[in-house]
Amino acid sequence: MPNHDFLVRSLASVWHPCSQMKHYENFPLVPIARGAGVWLYDFDGNRYLDAVSSWWVNLFGHCNPRINAAIADQLGKLEHVMLAGFTHEPVVQLSERLAQLAPAGLGHCFYASDGASATEIALKMSAHYWRNRGKLLKTGFISLQNSYHGETLGALSVTDVALFRDAYGALLKQNSTVTSPDWRNAAAGESAADYALRCADKLEAYLQQHHDSLAAFIVEPLVQGAAGMAMYHPVYLQRARQLCDEYRVHLIADEIAVGMGRTGTMFACAQAGITPDFLLLSKGITGGYLPLSAVMTNDEIYRAFYADETARGFLHSHSYTGNPLACRAALATLDIFVRDDALAMNRNKAMYLNEIAQPLRGHPAVRNWRNTGMIWAFEVDSPHRDFAQRCFTLALQSEMLLRPIGNTIYFMPPYIITHDEMDLLVNCTLRLVEKLS
Repeated sequence: MPNHDFLVRSLASVWHPCSQMKHYENFPLVPIARGAGVWLYDFDGNRYLDAVSSWWVNLFGHCNPRINAAIADQLGKLEHVMLAGFTHEPVVQLSERLAQLAPAGLGHCFYASDGASATEIALKMSAHYWRNRGKLLKTGFISLQNSYHGETLGALSVTDVALFRDAYGALLKQNSTVTSPDWRNAAAGESAADYALRCADKLEAYLQQHHDSLAAFIVEPLVQGAAGMAMYHPVYLQRARQLCDEYRVHLIADEIAVGMGRTGTMFACAQAGITPDFLLLSKGITGGYLPLSAVMTNDEIYRAFYADETARGFLHSHSYTGNPLACRAALATLDIFVRDDALAMNRNKAMYLNEIAQPLRGHPAVRNWRNTGMIWAFEVDSPHRDFAQRCFTLALQSEMLLRPIGNTIYFMPPYIITHDEMDLLVNCTLRLVEKLS
């Protein structure tokens, strides 16, 4: 383990994200020396099973040799070139492959470096589309209650998490939310599908009244991550697509966290059989290696910007847009999906974990056990007000990296997790629930 001076230097020089820095006085940082597969190792050789894929990004394990090789090969050719006025092979290949995989019609890719930037791009592109079409009043947006779409100012304006929004409320454009189809809120005896349709009726009522001023409806398909892995029936997406078409409002599918196979299909929208107007990708797109995000859209939207006047073009840029190294990591990640038949592999692993988790699922302190693809979540009845921190600390002592959201424990492991590692994850979590309930 690095000495005390190292940790002091780290706290003095690194401002950590989504953190109250003072808390690290009592709960020290975990210094990680290396990673291999699903495991992270500290400087003393202690290991931690990365059950949250390092903030939901790692798909095929740390230090994956195939992704390593692709990046190393690209390093010897081209590390970066600006994408304004230039192009290169990895970004073209990635765009073509994403278009083949995505819902039909999404043939145009615009790149950035992170999920919040992808949200910003989609919001700006939607509003600018309506401006180019002469619909100058269509500048508003709606999202689901408890939604999360990023923490830059535009993204925060469609994020409904008070912890992130409140400090910056004076800087934000005020948008509206509609009822989440999260099935935990269904009435007694009401199915997830029926509840989703009831929520869609509320969406329709809002669109009827406000569609003239709305540019887009942005939604996290099937699973709302920061809401505690709130899961809902795909019929909501089907109805949302119909309503957005009827009322001439764009549908933005934020698959930053739930895309790239995480929900059981390559893209969550596939389970509803819909094509959004914008599809947002990031996190797992590079297998957890390098920052990259993509906004995919259709010909109709693309053509609205295609003109002689510069002002009608989409005026947005990032210095590292379409970085070749990141694109090669993404291409290597897509190769692994094909060569390992990863989606089928994941279905088998999900069945196995659900089977061995019966004692955990049946524990009297566990509520709302739920699963979509390679995401599991449940709430724990606990007397501890600091449940999340206690759980995180105890998990580390048991070789587990868990980061509860409130009283919600969730698993979002890398896809390469083995049966033995799933056994360890479930058994250790069961012991944690026993201690904390």
